[in-house]
Amino acid sequence: MVSAGDFRNGVTFEMDGNVVQIIEFQHVKPGKGAAFVRTKIRNVITGAVVEKTFSPTDKFPTAYVERKDMQYLYNDGDLYYFMDNETYENIPINSNILGDNFKFVKENTDVKVLSYKGTIFGVEPPFFMELQVTQTDPGFKGNTATNTTKPATLETGAQINVPLFIEEGDMIRVDTRTGEYMERA
Repeated sequence: MVSAGDFRNGVTFEMDGNVVQIIEFQHVKPGKGAAFVRTKIRNVITGAVVEKTFSPTDKFPTAYVERKDMQYLYNDGDLYYFMDNETYENIPINSNILGDNFKFVKENTDVKVLSYKGTIFGVEPPFFMELQVTQTDPGFKGNTATNTTKPATLETGAQINVPLFIEEGDMIRVDTRTGEYMERA
C-alpha cells in the first residue's frame, strides 16, 4: 500500500480499478484547514492525464509495472514484432499501443516493453537515437548564425526540422521524447 503522503514522481498505484502514475505532486499545507496533496496523474493504460487532490492519509494498493528489455525486429502491417532478449520469443504488438515517438526507432533496437499483469500497454524507445538523413533540401553557406531550420526525412520515415547545414547522408542524434534534432552524430 502507498499513502498519498508518500507520493513521489513515477509512483504507480491502483485507483478505481485503473493503474495510474504520478507525473507531478505537491504537498499543500494551508493556513486554515487540513493539509492535502495536489497531483497530476496519468492512466498508464489509456494515457489520459487528470489533476486530482488527495488527503495525505488516503491509501492505495501499489501497482507493479513490468519493464522488460526487448529488441524491435520488424513490422508487418499493423503488427510490430519484438524479441524477448532472455527467451528469444517473438511477441507481436499492435501499432495503436506504440506511442508517437516510436517513429524514430530502427529495426534491431533495444526498447522497454511495459506491461501490467501480463497486458502490454506501451513501448519506451531509447531517449536518443542516431539516424541518417535520407532527404532534405540543400543548405546554404553562411546560414549558420541563425537558428533557422528546414524539414528533413530520416531513415525511419519520420520527419523533423534540422539546421540548414545538415545535408543528405548526415548522421544526426534525435531526442525521441520531444522529436527534436540534438546534434550531429
